[in-house]
Amino acid sequence: MDAQELRDLQAPMKAAYREQPDKALITLRAEGRLGENVSCSVATGRALVEAGLHPATGGNGLQACSGDMLLEALVACAGVTLNAVATALALPLRGATVRAEGDLDFRGTLGVDKTAPVGFRSVRLSFDLDGDLSEEQAVQLQKLTERYCVVYQTLRNPPQFAVSFA
Repeated sequence: MDAQELRDLQAPMKAAYREQPDKALITLRAEGRLGENVSCSVATGRALVEAGLHPATGGNGLQACSGDMLLEALVACAGVTLNAVATALALPLRGATVRAEGDLDFRGTLGVDKTAPVGFRSVRLSFDLDGDLSEEQAVQLQKLTERYCVVYQTLRNPPQFAVSFA
């Protein structure tokens, strides 16, 4: 897909969202069902993923770890966003490798140490770019990728949460 094809694809949506901002408000959903051996099966739209305990909390490593899935979602979103920005700006980008890594202290999630945080202490996102970009183009690509990546922005600026049990 080139820049013009992307603009043509998105133009009707952008126009509709400008004219009727409420059309741009969409609720995404995910659902899972509890399974055997401390697992939860989640339908991803493409496959059924069975998530379970990380080996550092007693898992056997055969099921997906939700922490890994969070980082994978970040990589996927950042990669798609990077690609869309490079395409829209017709930047000379041939490819890229996107990596995310995060540090966890499992004492928190296991309740071993009440002062240890539950969740990632830090997350690092990196891009290895393959292309003939100038320094200015690379800076612009990074800035716009960060700005428009939904998962990155959600992690950087946490949304309001509501939790309910029925």
